[in-house]
Amino acid sequence: MFPGIDTVTDADVLTSLAHDEAEWAPAGRPLAAVRARSTAEVQQVVRYCAERSIPVVPRGAGTGLSGGANAVDGCVLLDLSRMDRIVEIDADNMVAVVQPGVVNDVLKAAAAEHGLWYPPDPASAPWSTIGGNVATNAGGLCCLKYGVTRDYVLGLEVVAGGPAGYGTAVRLGRRTTKGVSGYDLTALYVGSEGTLGVITEITLRLRPGRREAPRTVVGAFADVSVAGEAVAETTRRGLLPAALELLDRACLTAVEEWKRLGLTADAEALLLAQVDTPGAAGDAEAAALAEAFLAAGAQWAERSTDPFEAEALFAARRLAYPAMERLSPVLTEDVCVPRSAVPHMLTLIADIAARHGTRIATVAHAGDGNLHPLILTPAGDDAARVAAQAAFEEILTAAIAAGGTVTGEHGVGLLKRGGMRQELSPSVLAMQQAVKETLDPLNLFNPGKVVGDPSE
Repeated sequence: MFPGIDTVTDADVLTSLAHDEAEWAPAGRPLAAVRARSTAEVQQVVRYCAERSIPVVPRGAGTGLSGGANAVDGCVLLDLSRMDRIVEIDADNMVAVVQPGVVNDVLKAAAAEHGLWYPPDPASAPWSTIGGNVATNAGGLCCLKYGVTRDYVLGLEVVAGGPAGYGTAVRLGRRTTKGVSGYDLTALYVGSEGTLGVITEITLRLRPGRREAPRTVVGAFADVSVAGEAVAETTRRGLLPAALELLDRACLTAVEEWKRLGLTADAEALLLAQVDTPGAAGDAEAAALAEAFLAAGAQWAERSTDPFEAEALFAARRLAYPAMERLSPVLTEDVCVPRSAVPHMLTLIADIAARHGTRIATVAHAGDGNLHPLILTPAGDDAARVAAQAAFEEILTAAIAAGGTVTGEHGVGLLKRGGMRQELSPSVLAMQQAVKETLDPLNLFNPGKVVGDPSE
């Protein structure tokens, strides 16, 4: 089918590659999987598939949580994980050029060798790829202060379709700090989830490396919604920590039972903040955060003086999802609301859980209003599954009503298409469909995701 390119047709391997980590998102049966190693190989695959109207579904590490990388029947899965070369780190201009299969933490380590830092840090950073991060505009713990993936993407190489011609490699964007030459097509492709073309190279902005270890402030709360009030109070006081994360007792307990990090769960929720402002100003900022937590109703709030304890707390935050997944299947939410609405939204999530009889544990990038309720259901319990899905949809509706969005960083994929239609007006949906039809008139790239099929 593709001479000289690693092609997989074994049914068992294809099944393992046909889906990401999204619980219950449907996955079709692929025709084959292709493990590309270069832009030229991607071009060859896209041209072949365009000539035969075979759908192309790009995938990276498969760590997504919305079904965005799931196969459709009769597609070719285009596995980009072996395109994992760091092409260049330009320390003078603080720029990195990477292939899409480079793992996030690998790039961080390479940048650090040059005294530089790549800030976007999703919880999946040890495994997720930069290509997947770009496809979903991933955020992470540091995005409150330092921004999300889009803020660091300067340019892209994309194997495109439409006006460019299927299989044509085009370069978008630049590597300069400024640039307004024409429409910002680079930003259009960030977060497009592989529906407009295949990203084969990424030019990224880097920052100077951190100068000292961050200070960690921990607040304990008797109720999750009170922790939400502390988030709102932090915002009202104009405080901007590098990270402000929420972890409820269920998640903390699950992580401790799994990893034995030496943590104790003596509260219903913890807020974890990191301050990376240097010197005395950083000390003052940490003290102000603790004061804000106490003013909002914290049982206690203090700066952690033990770096190992601080590291364990943030490790627990990153491990929350896999720790809960060990207990039962998890349907993961990804709503984002204005920061002032965080307390209200946390209360609504608790009400929704009680009304549907579902168990919902909550973690959050609380500082920017990005909440991740984790809906647990016993394996094989169909009634619990129906209740979980109903709770999932109700949380989406509640987030929209609170002035928020149905996805902050995981993407629309398959799971959030209905929510996106609730959130966006018919006119805006029509504009998005028009973009898709212009850049991919054959509906070749990741069909059925995000905007869905034109016939729907």
